[in-house]
Amino acid sequence: MARAKKSSSGPARKSSGPSRKKSPDAISLLKADHRQVEGWFAQFSQSKSTQKKRHLARQICDALKVHTTIEEELFYPAFIDATGDKATHHEAVVEHAGAKKLIEEIQASSPDDDYFAAKVTVLSEMIKHHVREEEQPGGMFSEAKKSDIDLEALGAQLFARKQQLRATAEAA
Repeated sequence: MARAKKSSSGPARKSSGPSRKKSPDAISLLKADHRQVEGWFAQFSQSKSTQKKRHLARQICDALKVHTTIEEELFYPAFIDATGDKATHHEAVVEHAGAKKLIEEIQASSPDDDYFAAKVTVLSEMIKHHVREEEQPGGMFSEAKKSDIDLEALGAQLFARKQQLRATAEAA
């Protein structure tokens, strides 16, 4: 049987005992991130204000950096350990790499750059594609639900790491 990645709070495996829900399960947490960023992309595309576009682009990039980190550090290793689905895993990692490159370019520019809006639009399209693949039937999330990953325990790990990354970013 495949095993999930262990962390300081133990392995993320399904348990048969009662659980106390303190944070969302892994899939709910990741989907909530997806919805939040989708909303910001929509606001960005509708905004005429340079100041608002700058602020939204910063929010989007910061959120995606945290999201990709928690997926790569915790969710993806648990997924591949539990499912052995290297093809899906590898595609997700490559999509993240492309998004990270574009995020760096957006963060190094400003709304005054002729290509700023285009870069944010292309990032939005990349993220929409990635989200569709993760959330579609037969995609990474549905396969994770079928596996022996304890999605509640993994959700708690994702939530804790997300909080840690946000705190570090705010302190910088």
